[in-house]
Amino acid sequence: MLAELEKAIGLKFNNKDLLRSACIHRSYLNEHPEESLPHNERLEFLGDSVLGFVVSEYLYKNYPTHPEGDLTNFRSSIVNAKTLAETAKKLNLGKFLLLSKGEEATGGRERQYLLANTFEALLGAVYLDGGIDRAVHLIGRELLPQLDKIISHKLYRDFKSLLQEKTQEKINVTPIYRVLEEKGPDHSRIFRVGVYAESKKLSEGEGRSKQEAEQEAAKEALAKL
Repeated sequence: MLAELEKAIGLKFNNKDLLRSACIHRSYLNEHPEESLPHNERLEFLGDSVLGFVVSEYLYKNYPTHPEGDLTNFRSSIVNAKTLAETAKKLNLGKFLLLSKGEEATGGRERQYLLANTFEALLGAVYLDGGIDRAVHLIGRELLPQLDKIISHKLYRDFKSLLQEKTQEKINVTPIYRVLEEKGPDHSRIFRVGVYAESKKLSEGEGRSKQEAEQEAAKEALAKL
């Protein structure tokens, strides 16, 4: 399994345990107490920070005329669950996940946030095994080309602002956002947010922060208006 995964991601690991641990979902350990390695949440925590740093440094160096607000929007357009899950699917990471039978039966291998978290765990493992240069290589190969396309085509738009403009123009109402659900461990919360025009719910969105969930909800609402 690990050799096939190394081939899929195009990297060889010195410490194979790190690679295996990146694939272990918490649920797997409940059914396999004999497993000696930990689940991937600590690696995910580390990978999230590595990803944020690498993308931020890239933006700072390559877009010197843009203000902080633009750089934040650029980063959010790529460091989000949807994009990371799509990248994980491209690498076929779902195939290598170690899940409980219940998690597998409910579609865990295709679940967006599980895939996004696994990609971050993989980044954490790559960083620990080979240092920042290896992590930069993986991010540069899989994510940064998408980022340049997003910026050049202006796909990083602030959907909340666009929705507010449209609702004020059409019905003279400012949209309101409400958190409908929070789930997941403290370091990797998933938020489900609804966006409302007065008492009418326009749409919902999910994200790993309230801001990301609000943006997704606004994006979905705009598509319906």
